[in-house]
Amino acid sequence: MRPEFADALERAGHGEQLTKNDLITLLNADKDESRTLFEAADQARANTLGDEVHFRGIIEFSNHCMKNCLYCGLRRDNQKLARYRLKPEEIIEGARETARLGCRTLVLQSGEDCYYSADMLGELIVKIKEELDLAITLSLGDRTKKDYGLLKKAGADRYLLKHETCDADLFSYLRPGTRLEERLERQVWLRETGYQVGSGNMVGLPGQSLETLAGDIILMREMGIEMAGIGPFIPGKQTPLAKASGGSLELSMKTLAATRLAMPGAHLPTTTSIASIHPQGRVKALQCGANVIMPNMTPRQYRASYMIYPGKLGLQDTPEDSYKRAVKAVNDACRTISRGHGHSLKYEKAV
Repeated sequence: MRPEFADALERAGHGEQLTKNDLITLLNADKDESRTLFEAADQARANTLGDEVHFRGIIEFSNHCMKNCLYCGLRRDNQKLARYRLKPEEIIEGARETARLGCRTLVLQSGEDCYYSADMLGELIVKIKEELDLAITLSLGDRTKKDYGLLKKAGADRYLLKHETCDADLFSYLRPGTRLEERLERQVWLRETGYQVGSGNMVGLPGQSLETLAGDIILMREMGIEMAGIGPFIPGKQTPLAKASGGSLELSMKTLAATRLAMPGAHLPTTTSIASIHPQGRVKALQCGANVIMPNMTPRQYRASYMIYPGKLGLQDTPEDSYKRAVKAVNDACRTISRGHGHSLKYEKAV
């Protein structure tokens, strides 16, 4: 084991703030060091958050998107994708199924689709909150500060707005017409509005380096992020990056583990993308720092059309099938399922 690697782990174990160089050292772990890194991250998760895994049922209610991101299959210029929008009553029925199966959080996710106004979504949130004891996370992309406020007032608890990469030039290349600065400003708006704020990045993007990945972690820590979705980049056939190399399971796990050591109190999901590139991806992620699973509650007839990337796990599953898959992963990882809402530690202390 390299001395600098051991020093970084020792600092993390003592609760010291890891530097960018520390994180680069951890991300550059060899096979033997990786095992030690994963064990340290798993222990940090257990010490800070315990052994419970939070279930967050996700409904992908629209695959329409006004953006043209180079990495995403929902991109505006993908003419081969069959587009859909769930009706309000379908979303509410999906929320009921989410609660029935045992998830305590509902995630409403879509492409950036202006068809669903803040008022329309707000009415849905109010109805769901009145009927069901669910925390609500929104993942709707870029909206106005006014929209964020309306949705928070309606009852939304959290908002996931991934920054994807801390490299401003790479961000603008991957997301034409947008700037990283604007993305981060929206995260500030969300914090000011009272949301628990989530972000995240992709591992293995073209032009990305270990220094970039370390910068992603530093950025999320500096922004006070409470949830971080970290998963491999998977090239989509109907995107400009179709021939690019994808992110690896190993580097995705090292990034997840390093994030856990840098942000011990953050909620870190075992992402569907990790599960999609390896049959034991969810279990492996749970063993290196993750403490959240997001079973897919999208009606089966729409799943194949929410094609952010190819090979996505569970396209033929029912919501119940997806829930059972998640339960099996938790059991295989020798963990327990939480019965709480899974709010951030900051929120729990505040209330």
